[in-house]
Amino acid sequence: MENNKPYVFVIEDEESISKLVCMYLEKSDIIPEPFYNAEDALKKLEEGVKPDLLILDLNLPGMSGFDFLKQFREMFKATIPVMIVSARDADEDIINGLKLGADEFVTKPFSPGVLAARVQAHLRRRDMAMGSSEDSIDFGDFTLLLNSCVLKKDGHKIPLSTKEYDVLEYLVKNAGTVLSPEKIFNDVWKVQYGDITAVAVYIQRLRKKLEVNPSEAKYIKTEFGKGYIFNKDLIKK
Repeated sequence: MENNKPYVFVIEDEESISKLVCMYLEKSDIIPEPFYNAEDALKKLEEGVKPDLLILDLNLPGMSGFDFLKQFREMFKATIPVMIVSARDADEDIINGLKLGADEFVTKPFSPGVLAARVQAHLRRRDMAMGSSEDSIDFGDFTLLLNSCVLKKDGHKIPLSTKEYDVLEYLVKNAGTVLSPEKIFNDVWKVQYGDITAVAVYIQRLRKKLEVNPSEAKYIKTEFGKGYIFNKDLIKK
């Protein structure tokens, strides 16, 4: 996101609460994006947009917060913190939310200032955990953080969609090996049928983010008639 500010999904169907939460997050130097139902948030995630944290109500129109959380955790495991904010305060609801992968359960009514402070605390803990135990691969001026699925250049986060990250990680882990478009598609997309030209599209997107001059690539090279190869010499031991 802009200026490397944290980016947070706020999934809350009550507009007044959503606006209040977003206002306090902005005051805390956090970029919020409001969603008034789970389906719109899920669509955004499927487009490859990934937040740093997610605030989730349970009583939503259409898909429930519980159903959304289950799908969300299948997509991102435990790499993105989730805070449930709900008027439902029964032990059963709290236990169920935590079992499905929520990191915290906040009951309504709540202080928006305290909520924003809790969001900041979760983001700090996540950043500290990433710094202390993150598996990474360094190449050139870049660092690929494998646990959190993040690319950084000179310490600054480079925005990548989920699929852009998947393609890059696959190429880096197979550096020095020529990979055909068919193999990349089969191993990364993991579908039997699909448009293999997507591989070239994502290679082009990655080159725009990695290369000083994408037309003279030094990281992801093309072996004409064979496929693509990530430059193994640029990976730091």
